[in-house]
Amino acid sequence: MRGSRHVPAVAGDRTGRLSTPLSKAVGPKTAEALEKLGPRTTGDLLRYYPRRYGDRGKLTDLAHLRLGEHVTVIAQVAKNGGVRPMRNRNGAILNVTITDGRAELQLTFFGKHARTLDGHANRLRTGATGMFTGTVSAYRGSRQLTHPDYETFADLDDEFEAVQKIDWPVPIYPASAAIASWRIGTAVRTVLGAQQAGDVPEPLPAAYRETHHLVGALQALQLVHEPHSTTDIARAHLRLRHEEAFVLQTALAQRRSAMLARPATARPARPGGIRDAFDARLPFTLTAGQREVGDVLEAELARPLPMQRLLQGEVGSGKTVVALRAMLQVVDAGGQAALLAPTEVLAQQHLRTITALLGPLAEAGMLGGAEEATRVTLLTGSLGATARRKALAAAASGEAGIVIGTHALLSENVQFADLGLVVIDEQHRFGVEQRDALRAKADASPHLLVMTATPIPRTVAMTSFGDLETSTLSELPAGRSGVETVVVPASRPAWIQRVWQRIREEVDAGGRAYVVCPRISATEAEQGAEEDLVEDLLDDLPDTGDLLATGAVGAAAPAPARPALAAVEEVAALLRQEPALEGVTIGEMHGRLSTEAKDAAMAAFAGGAAPVLVSTTVIEVGVDVPEATVMVILDADRFGLSQLHQLRGRIGRGTKPGVCLAVTTAEPGSRAMERVEAFAGTTDGFRLAELDLEQRREGDILGAAQAGRGSSLRLLRVTKDLDIIADARAAARDLVARDPALATEPDLAEVLAESLDEETAEYLQRF
Repeated sequence: MRGSRHVPAVAGDRTGRLSTPLSKAVGPKTAEALEKLGPRTTGDLLRYYPRRYGDRGKLTDLAHLRLGEHVTVIAQVAKNGGVRPMRNRNGAILNVTITDGRAELQLTFFGKHARTLDGHANRLRTGATGMFTGTVSAYRGSRQLTHPDYETFADLDDEFEAVQKIDWPVPIYPASAAIASWRIGTAVRTVLGAQQAGDVPEPLPAAYRETHHLVGALQALQLVHEPHSTTDIARAHLRLRHEEAFVLQTALAQRRSAMLARPATARPARPGGIRDAFDARLPFTLTAGQREVGDVLEAELARPLPMQRLLQGEVGSGKTVVALRAMLQVVDAGGQAALLAPTEVLAQQHLRTITALLGPLAEAGMLGGAEEATRVTLLTGSLGATARRKALAAAASGEAGIVIGTHALLSENVQFADLGLVVIDEQHRFGVEQRDALRAKADASPHLLVMTATPIPRTVAMTSFGDLETSTLSELPAGRSGVETVVVPASRPAWIQRVWQRIREEVDAGGRAYVVCPRISATEAEQGAEEDLVEDLLDDLPDTGDLLATGAVGAAAPAPARPALAAVEEVAALLRQEPALEGVTIGEMHGRLSTEAKDAAMAAFAGGAAPVLVSTTVIEVGVDVPEATVMVILDADRFGLSQLHQLRGRIGRGTKPGVCLAVTTAEPGSRAMERVEAFAGTTDGFRLAELDLEQRREGDILGAAQAGRGSSLRLLRVTKDLDIIADARAAARDLVARDPALATEPDLAEVLAESLDEETAEYLQRF
């Protein structure tokens, strides 16, 4: 339907557009196979873009196919062995050899009778080229595809079509054993050919399309699925990336607009109050970045609009002090602040840090308490009945100006006298419902400060947190020492022995050592044990310049068998028998311990009674032991870059430099080893976050993946499309400011309603 490309879309009936079930459009058998890949409607199928494109004039490099890999390759028939009877059983066999000009791959077909294979033998004559799909296996040392699905380029309908298409890129779709790439392409073309002007919604405003020189919605789909050149592909991808960005940013802009429309209580700074008293007793000077962010928070808290701000910062950059000053400003204005932490270890750490920083300012009503003092209380699930009643009463009466807690803060019986500020620490550990439950405890819309120690690249901040303003702390406080990171191959026993000796040296010098393991015990199933580990890395969609692929396309090969993961209980037992650590008390920390046991373990570690702590990643965030100078991360290649960076941030927090030893079984040159080497090569958390994002998919920014659906971002790449995201954000905010209900852009409203499932829509409306 290339002739309809330039016909502008017209308004029409917008109900049910592209919502036809695939079974009605392409037949039940094809629909069943497609649905296993994700698409369920005609609209889903049109948004099921080719993974990459082949070139009929270029053959696939067959030398690097992996056993077990499901592939689609473009190759030429080098030899047709003809149909022959099988030697040891009834039936016939056909062996065909295909080649890329260098390497070869065998195709094997079986049949009950010779005549059942004649069709394959005739189509796969020597010199024929085409696409072949199947799972790579081995037989007598040669790689082969058994009963592959295929399409030769001579199979095109007629000579005119063959000549016309010979130079066109070949769309290659993510496929499966149930349906080959070209069969998906046939289904796509069937649906696409039935579309008329107005059938495909146009979510991009006309002025935006004109400004960015973008093709229309229907034309973009035609170009991406039936390109005549790489220029067609580039034009389609540019349009579709803009569309994904604009739809997302419009949703976030609506969410931000709705939040700002709710009234909030202004909490202006009060001269001579508790915040000024706190500033006067600080034993250190605030960094320029802390002062700058503090000024921004002060101004926003003083407005009758709810502050919506994300505070991110490098490990040890002083976010807690900045947040505490904001909380004290709210206390000065007669309100309360709630600090929500993801774990009891971190909540306890915040309590100790904040009460130590406040000193007498945290002792209101107590002997020795300062005149401007408030109270700080802790509320966690492990509190005893008496302590819990006191904490609940302090929050409900307003006696406690600052309430620190875990998920226990969200309970229905937790009430506040005047909740003015909600601080969420490590926001990614909480669901929307949990954050919403805490904010609902305020009479007026409370101010919100979201904190994360995981550096977030600017593009991610604009997409994941497009409704929040972002502040960044990158400057470390004076006096902090650096951390050296060394990669240690687990295969070299002498190096491992040196690791334990280094720990002993640090302990003898008064230091503390963390030994981090990915799981708790050797009996723990790895599936459950790897909750904190990185997911298998997925190949990213290629850039436009790489779209004419000559490599094999298919699902990733099964991962090779991996050595058992290091476990806390076993490693701690081994270290207690390690000669280099003789006489050193070894502690343990993990999520299965009771709160009392965790507190005791941390106290023994911090105090030096047990200067070596073998732990899971429960110590990843918030734990602050200035004497900690060395960290050993076992199976370091099994963690993501951002998580490795967070772990490393637990050492070097005092005046002594730290050393991080990343022990790995990864093979040299592997992606896992490249990740560990990148971690060792820089302490720039933002650079590591970008690398981590490049190696892993962004996931579903809008949260739809929680409902079992695919990512809402198919072509947009937040690591590479900064300019597109920024332009879409500005235009979407301007549109929503003029037209919050999108009355002037009904197609955009339709796409938003259809692309956000019920759960995600609630997510966007609540926050």
